[in-house]
Amino acid sequence: MNTPLRVLIHGASGRMGQALLRLAAEAPDAWRIVAAVTGRSPAQRVVDGVPFFAAAELAGVPEFDVAIDFSLPAGFDPMLALCVARGRPLVSGTTGLEPAQRQALAAAGERIPLLWASNFSVGVAVLDELVERAARALPGWDCDIVGEHLVQFAGQGERVELVHRATSRDIFARGALHAATVLAQRPPGLHTMRGLLFGAD
Repeated sequence: MNTPLRVLIHGASGRMGQALLRLAAEAPDAWRIVAAVTGRSPAQRVVDGVPFFAAAELAGVPEFDVAIDFSLPAGFDPMLALCVARGRPLVSGTTGLEPAQRQALAAAGERIPLLWASNFSVGVAVLDELVERAARALPGWDCDIVGEHLVQFAGQGERVELVHRATSRDIFARGALHAATVLAQRPPGLHTMRGLLFGAD
């Protein structure tokens, strides 16, 4: 039996954080949440066996194998610094980062495995890969990208369509947990969802 991956969730009180906590609890053989970090002091210190910490207590969290961050830009810097200090991988979907934070992310990628993405859907990562392959196979065809992640390649008298539709926010949480599992085995560097799935990193 494999040892569950020890996961820290930063931004645990948000919608993604809550989804991550719920999905990880459904697969205790795969993931064990060792710390759930929230912006404010938690109302309860332990919920369903998961220890909760305030962001101000980040330095005191227990050891973890990988951190998943869906917080706010103001909380991103301490989380990145903690992962670098402990030599642990970081999966982050925090949006709205400032240019200096993106530079810090790039610099940290020289020391730890990192994945920042705005979309953690495994299906969208596969769609991106298929679109790139289709574009190579269909030179000269027009590509028109419109809503719902629909990609159309139009040729003379024919059309090829690739589409992805999300039906639940859980797909993003599942994708982040999957990314955390794979990233924990990767060397330092800035990784992508496509790279983790297709080995393109």
